[in-house]
Amino acid sequence: MQAAERFQQMAQGPDEAIDLVRGALLIAAEEYPELDIEGCVGVLNGLAEVLRKRLRPDIGASDSIRALNRYMFEELGFHGATDDYYDPRNSFLNDVVARRTGIPITLAIVYMSLGQGIGLRLEGISFPGHFLVRCPMRDGTAVLDPYHKGVSLGIADLQKRLAPVQGKTPGRAEVAALLAPASAREILSRLLRNLRGIYLHYRQLPQALVATSRILALSPDNAREWRERANLHLALECFRAALADFRSYLALAPDADDAEATRARLVELQRTCSMLN
Repeated sequence: MQAAERFQQMAQGPDEAIDLVRGALLIAAEEYPELDIEGCVGVLNGLAEVLRKRLRPDIGASDSIRALNRYMFEELGFHGATDDYYDPRNSFLNDVVARRTGIPITLAIVYMSLGQGIGLRLEGISFPGHFLVRCPMRDGTAVLDPYHKGVSLGIADLQKRLAPVQGKTPGRAEVAALLAPASAREILSRLLRNLRGIYLHYRQLPQALVATSRILALSPDNAREWRERANLHLALECFRAALADFRSYLALAPDADDAEATRARLVELQRTCSMLN
């Protein structure tokens, strides 16, 4: 079964059956058709096993996090991409593991994989502007930033990070509401949106189209993504595909702000498609 089919099959299953690491590697397999997905999974499991064997069985969560940070960032050398942030390889998990560099979300996937391998209850946080990780603790929840070597962030730190995004300093309750755990489905969708943004930055429209189709496989009821794919099809002069996607968009969002403009566009597209027959 090809990677695209495997991803489609996984996306159509229940949330609890979605494997985050394998899902991220299936995304990378679009660029690397010969990718050994199970081999990459084995590499990550092996790295976690090395650390697990070093730790006492009764080690606490705080000490486990400190050990994980030392191991991943100091010993293994994982670090955040800076000069080449928009290099697509930073979004492909196999490349991130091989090159030891990535963007917040891919480093978080590695971090969660290693952390869960030593018994930590790590979960992703789809925080605005910068993906984070959380870990339930005995006295609360630790919020960690794998892009910055696993640093722990307090509410004041998070408020400071949100201020440029929102144009104001949010309240503590507003910040707390943004710290809910993200499902594997949500994390893979965000990874794909990041990757699509990179492809659009480099005007690689066919690759952006594939990324959008993967998002729709994960979230077929997302009207905005149908519109996004319709516009990509249109830019690639795939008029019939664009027509079908715009129809799907309107079926899901008949009262959208741009619904009338989209209906007018449908008429034009129908005319264009009829001329192609």
